[in-house]
Amino acid sequence: MSLCQVHRFSDLLKKHVGMYVILPEVGSPPYPTLYLLHGLSDDYTNWLRRTRVEFYVREMPLIVVMPDGYRGFYTNTDNGVPYARYIAEETVAFVEKTFPAARSRAGRFVGGLSMGGYGALRLALGYPTIFASANSHSGAVMHGTRRPKETGLWEYDQVFGTKNLEGSDHDLLNLAKLARDSGNLPRIRIDGGTDDPLIEDNRDFHKALDELKVPHEYAEFPGGHDWDYWDLHVRDALRFHLDDYAAGKI
Repeated sequence: MSLCQVHRFSDLLKKHVGMYVILPEVGSPPYPTLYLLHGLSDDYTNWLRRTRVEFYVREMPLIVVMPDGYRGFYTNTDNGVPYARYIAEETVAFVEKTFPAARSRAGRFVGGLSMGGYGALRLALGYPTIFASANSHSGAVMHGTRRPKETGLWEYDQVFGTKNLEGSDHDLLNLAKLARDSGNLPRIRIDGGTDDPLIEDNRDFHKALDELKVPHEYAEFPGGHDWDYWDLHVRDALRFHLDDYAAGKI
């Protein structure tokens, strides 16, 4: 298993960006790829520094890409910054040109925590022909559907805009309906801790997906909005993404 630190210039963001890439030493290429997204106050190093993800994938034929998403919620922001395109188009193209990654929808997965949990669903549902599956840990899943009463997020209006969010490209429920109707709905897994301040949003999102008849997995576990929880449950996400791929179901 190899760890690569990558620095490159993003044509879309007009700046240099960084990311970590874990490369497997088991199995044979081309390998499926998991894009693992960080939270609001983190950067591309935190998954590696705060969890044992490198250890957990040591015997998996899987590339793990941890890009920097800044504070843009991995969406194309209302003030014009194309964070969704930066990951789903530019970063995917760079990874598949540079590393022995599978160049097919079946081999592309995306997951994340908190802001990155929202982002994983935003990318997979917004680009359903690109990603086969998505998982969200403790995700801010309703932030693009309704305005939180208190976010502590000074750039909220810059990211999501000031207009009605329902039906927009930020609205995960709207994107889920569109992906469902397209016939390309990715596999979805959502989890959260019972002591997490975002758990009620996750319960609301789960209920709304059920009402829309959007298939998904949903689970709650003891825990809060912290790295102890994410280090434990990223292992569930790894199995979720790889099981159907290994079985040839996607």
